[in-house]
Amino acid sequence: MRSLRVLCTIGTRPEAIKMAPVVRALRLAPWAYPRVLATAQHRNLLDQMLQVFGIEPDVDLDIMRPDQPLPSLTARLLEALDTALEAESPDIVLAQGDTTTVLATALACFYRRIAFGHVEAGLRTWNSNNPYPEEMNRALVARLARWHFAPTASARENLLREGVPPDAVTVTGNTVIDALFDVAERHDSPPVHLDPSKRLILVTAHRRENFGPPLEELCRALRAVVDRNLDVEVLYPVHPNPHVHGPVHRALANTARITLCEPLDYVSFVRAMKRCFLILSDSGGVQEEAPALAKPVLVLRTETERPEAVAAGVVRLVGTDFSTITGEVQRLLDDPFAYQAMARGVSPYGDGNAAARIVGVLASATRVDRVPA
Repeated sequence: MRSLRVLCTIGTRPEAIKMAPVVRALRLAPWAYPRVLATAQHRNLLDQMLQVFGIEPDVDLDIMRPDQPLPSLTARLLEALDTALEAESPDIVLAQGDTTTVLATALACFYRRIAFGHVEAGLRTWNSNNPYPEEMNRALVARLARWHFAPTASARENLLREGVPPDAVTVTGNTVIDALFDVAERHDSPPVHLDPSKRLILVTAHRRENFGPPLEELCRALRAVVDRNLDVEVLYPVHPNPHVHGPVHRALANTARITLCEPLDYVSFVRAMKRCFLILSDSGGVQEEAPALAKPVLVLRTETERPEAVAAGVVRLVGTDFSTITGEVQRLLDDPFAYQAMARGVSPYGDGNAAARIVGVLASATRVDRVPA
């Protein structure tokens, strides 16, 4: 029987991290002929990450434009993806997560009646404006997917609650843990100087809902924390989006013991996570990765689609209020019992075998010549 053409679409840095284990597992599957399509929704960050995992895109749409608004990005993606799907003629298409790339991919597959599999399906906050636009993207993609690869049991329950057939949902664990375990074995160091005598706070913040005053509150809180704690330093790899890069540099550049740098490649970022004392982040991926490395995470959001780590006590929602951020950070700096309660190395997101489970589900498609949508 001929190999099935499986097209993996990747648009952003997090998608590259989480799809890399799937691409690798497909390359080992005798029934699969995997191809990789990069939309380059985030150009530089995506390229950096693909290099880390040794992935060379077979198709590159190069879609990114400076400060791209969502309507034009979505329209350009949909047209370019439709052209690519016609040329590639895949049997199966996979995409991960909740970006505009994923929504456009799922819709383009629906229009061409191509079977679509959603990696990391079922995450929900049940608030369509938080995170924006990711929450709505996830809900829409769920209506278009044939296979739903849920990272946790609660994600599966979310999909069943929305009417997805039970036999279409598989709990696989999260592929980010596969990637994390791979990279954590490497020994690269962050390309910045860090004082080993200081307790390091690692910061990432880039979500749209935190643009403007919330980001300003975060920056003010970071200055206060280093002012109050001479044994603390902050490392903040700043996202290139002008709504983040400009305000952060204006607020924090040349501040003692706060280092602003370009986004770190994934190997260096994992190294920084292993080195740090705690993490402040609005990133979804960090909420999954850091608990597996026994690092407390204070999430700069009021809601999360990843409640499992909150329930386990290793992640806490703090929002972007100055007093809340500074109070929670100070508590972890001052109270070793509170710190140890969050630094337990508990990971509710998988065992490092999620990609193998995904490919196992798709292997059933080898029993037909053409996978119907």
